[in-house]
Amino acid sequence: MAKILIIDDEENILASLKGGLEDEGHEVETANNGALGLQKLKKFSPDVILLDIWMPGEDGIQTLSRIKYLDHSSTVIMMSGHASVESAVKTIKMGAFDFLEKPLHFDKLLLLVTHALELKSLRNENQFLREELKTEEQLIGHSKPIQKLNQLITVTAPSNGWVLIQGENGTGKELVARALHQGSPRSQERFVAVNCAAIPDELIESELFGHEKGSFTGAVDRKIGKFEQAHLGTLFLDEVGDMSPKMQAKILRALQEGKVQRVGGDRLIEVDIRVIAATNKDLRRSIRSNEFREDLYYRLKVIPIIVPALRERKEDIPLLIQHFMRRFSPGKKRRLGEDTINLLQNYAWPGNVRELKNWVERACILSEQDSLDEVTLDELNASDHGDDSTNAKSLKLARATFEKQFIEKMLTENDCNITKTAQLIGVERSHLSKKIKSYGIELPGVN
Repeated sequence: MAKILIIDDEENILASLKGGLEDEGHEVETANNGALGLQKLKKFSPDVILLDIWMPGEDGIQTLSRIKYLDHSSTVIMMSGHASVESAVKTIKMGAFDFLEKPLHFDKLLLLVTHALELKSLRNENQFLREELKTEEQLIGHSKPIQKLNQLITVTAPSNGWVLIQGENGTGKELVARALHQGSPRSQERFVAVNCAAIPDELIESELFGHEKGSFTGAVDRKIGKFEQAHLGTLFLDEVGDMSPKMQAKILRALQEGKVQRVGGDRLIEVDIRVIAATNKDLRRSIRSNEFREDLYYRLKVIPIIVPALRERKEDIPLLIQHFMRRFSPGKKRRLGEDTINLLQNYAWPGNVRELKNWVERACILSEQDSLDEVTLDELNASDHGDDSTNAKSLKLARATFEKQFIEKMLTENDCNITKTAQLIGVERSHLSKKIKSYGIELPGVN
């Protein structure tokens, strides 16, 4: 059901449209002039507005202008039986969604309203996802290393300088890259990420530079490569230290020339991109062992940024835990005691923030209480300690190891049918699914 406001000076049209739209399940308000329509707009907050152009007093074009002033995102469909093409074009330029000629055909109007609602829904979803992305991509923490990192990002982002981000796995190098993009003049353009370690040599040119239709077997359509996709935006070369020598040479040439050529194409295409690269390797050592090109290294390393490991900013761990608990238990007030937090701060976290995030997610899944204090590191990592429960050094670890083995055995006996297994062992299916996920039990299929 949507809220629809109809503004028209013809009472028969108001009555007819109101009845028809209400029959379709919509909530409808009407107004017989622009001034009344604006009053109802403020109180009713409609999803779609049907607005007549020709009305006594303030006409539809003037009313449209005032509607857009009050709410630029308003979805307005104009209606008229006398308006010229120029009037229709003018209203579209002013921000109207579409234009309908009178006499109105209700089926056509209903279809247009449906399309308008779908577009509004997509816009709302897009805005929501953008806000979620901003929240998800923020660098959490107040420690000195994070403050220093944020200051460097603030200074570096507005420039067009290329950046080389270095840091261990799981530290958040892509978050830094996205923060640099969001703070740059290119923020409204695309951020295109390329996992350099994941592209086979035989697909390098096609993936990065694109190809023309028919250029090779399987090229049934033209493909735009990553470089072209990032034009005017940011190209993020992740895991740049894992590139093959062949890939390094091709990327270096494209970066030097600022031009790419599609496979099977006959022209050079200019690209204007900002390049941000990231690696967890010591590229100087890779240069000495002839695994990485020195000229590419200095081409990428205009501005070096080092992302600190989690063990170097342990005071940020409580903030990160709170952030992840809100994410993985929305609507629940999860908590941890001081002893548990101290335990977590004294852990080395070799997987850095990514490992901590996984820990919190697993803790939220395993614990049926608001408090996560009963979930220990040993219990959560039980699956990493082998299959023999006699090797366990604590009662909790032994229990968790046995439980994992028991679930695996029962699933195997029941052909991995989760529903049947849950019934046999006397637990809810959802609870068993959580256990399977928390212990990292892999299933060939979910039934």
